[in-house]
Formats: sequence, C-alpha cells, structure tokens
Amino acid sequence: MLADTLAALTPADHAAGHRMALHLDNLTKPPGSLGRLETLAVTLAAISGEASPRVSPPGMLVFAADHGVAAEGVSAFPQEVTAQMVANFVAGGAAINVFARQLGARLEVIDVGVAATLPGQGVVDEKVRHGTANMVETDAMHRDQAVSAIEAGIRAAERAVDAGCRCLIIGEMGIANTTASSALLATLSEAPVAGLIGSGTGLPAERLAHKQAVIERALAARSPDRDDPLDVLAKLGGLEIAAMTGAYLGGAACRVPLLVDGFIATVAALVACRLGADTRDYLIFGHRSREPGHTHALVALDAQPLLDLELCLGEGTGAALAYPLLEAACRVPAEMATFDAIGIDTAP
Repeated sequence: MLADTLAALTPADHAAGHRMALHLDNLTKPPGSLGRLETLAVTLAAISGEASPRVSPPGMLVFAADHGVAAEGVSAFPQEVTAQMVANFVAGGAAINVFARQLGARLEVIDVGVAATLPGQGVVDEKVRHGTANMVETDAMHRDQAVSAIEAGIRAAERAVDAGCRCLIIGEMGIANTTASSALLATLSEAPVAGLIGSGTGLPAERLAHKQAVIERALAARSPDRDDPLDVLAKLGGLEIAAMTGAYLGGAACRVPLLVDGFIATVAALVACRLGADTRDYLIFGHRSREPGHTHALVALDAQPLLDLELCLGEGTGAALAYPLLEAACRVPAEMATFDAIGIDTAP
C-alpha cells in the first residue's frame, strides 16, 4: 500500500496556479493587495487543478499513540493521559472538538498505538502495538511496524476523501511525542538537540536539560541512517507520527490540501516529504508553535505558516484555526467581481 501511494504522488498543477494568479489580477482590487491570501488561492488552485477550488467540508484526523521514552521522565504528564485524552476526544470535550463543531468538520480519532485497551465506540482501531519501546534502550519499533502505522494513516486520509472531505487537518495525541519529534528532527536536519527542545505541554524549565540528555543518549544508541526516513522513523519515532506521515502521503496522492499543525505535525510532514518529495506541494502550514524546534522544522520545509498565536497544544488545533483563511482564499476568486465584468478600464 505504501509503495502504491508513493507511486501515485504527482506534483501540483502549477499551470492551474498560474491561471489563478492571472484571474486574481483582474479582480476589482489593486494587484497583490490581498497579500498572502492571494498566494494561498494560487496554491489551492494548483493543488486541485481547478479554476474554483473548494476546501469545504474539512476532515480532521487525530492519531493517538504512546511512547516508551515517557519512562525517562521527559513529560510533565504521565503516560496514562494519552488514553484519558482520547476518551475526552470521543466525549467531545477537547479543544479540537470545539473547533470541529465550529467548522462543521468530520472528525475521526484513530488509535494506532495507545498503551491501553480503549473502548471501541468512537475510536477507529488501527493499533499496531501498545506504544513504542523506549528509544534509549532499543529501537522505538520495528521497520514493518512503522510501515503499518504509515499505512493506517493512508487509509484514514482515503476514508476522509471518500466521505467527501476536500481538505484535511491532521493532529495527534501522545504523551512524550515532543521528545520523539525532537529526536527525529535532530537526525533529519542535523541540528543540535539543544536548539530543538521545549517544554512540550508544560515540562518545568529545570527538566529541559534532562530531556536533552535523554534525546542525545537515544541518538547515540540508535545511530539512525538520516538518508533512510523509514530507519529514522522506526528507531526514534512514534506510531502516531508515522500515521500522520501516512495521512500526508495519502492526502497528497488524493490531491487535497493538507493543513499542517504544530511541531509534531510538521516533523511528520518532513518525514513524508523525505519519503515522497511531491508531498510538499500539498502542504499548507497553519501556524507557528511555541516549541523552539518548530521553527527549525519549518525552515527544513521552506514553509511560512499562516498564523502565530503562541499555541503549543497539538491535536490539530492551530491548523483548525487557520482553516477559515483557506475558505476565504477560495471565496475571493469565486465571488469578487472582475474589472471586465463591471466595465472598469484598467488600461493606463
């Protein structure tokens, strides 16, 4: 399945994007006066290949899994919180639920590796294993398990598109996943760990040095091959990070815009782009996280996020908040009058 998805990836239709740029210049406004909203409209036209792109209705995919490295005390919360938050998603009480209701989005919660048995109702069961192993002691997962998690993400993206979703917002839940993401990013970008780590969801400042040391020990012990994204993912990653990687690949193969959330989501997007470079054409970056590593991940992808609200929650929340900008970027070229239509002469 992964091989077929990679083979199905194609670049965005940049000719359609150019036609959109010409159309925007004929709207009743000075050329370029809507700034990055116009750039966004061009991007959406290129992704869809359509003169009038649409992003509604949106689909939200939240992948959940646990991390063995949590045993090293790298998170402010115990591992049990992952399962508790999944229950909160199902009950409709999390921030992402609020935004899903606001946007009228289809929301799916997928268990790819929570270290507990979850009630089946309201959660898609794609569990590959009960959490990863502690990457300080051994590889986080086997290579075939990383592929299985990626393929779970591909299936989730395809389900959403088959259900009529025209834009995907991809989020996550997993205690200690900023640690795994920092390790992945340090390997893929060759950046020093010290500049990548942050407090995650509230780790006290005095414990950041410990978090850094844990990551550096894992990198030394695992010796991942940075030229082999699957090796890096298997040795250092998380099951939900792998599934997000798959969702980006699957969504790109379906030619739908993919709204990228914060630090963890962007690292997963980087892995996806290392596996299939054309994925990059379909990524739109929703916001800049407060996590220090996020800026490094954005640089690695040559990405400029739409918002900067100092968020650090995850779940897909920052991407969800950016979604109305995509709707606006579709409405402007579809609904604004052109100079020709109202008989205004723009010739000098």
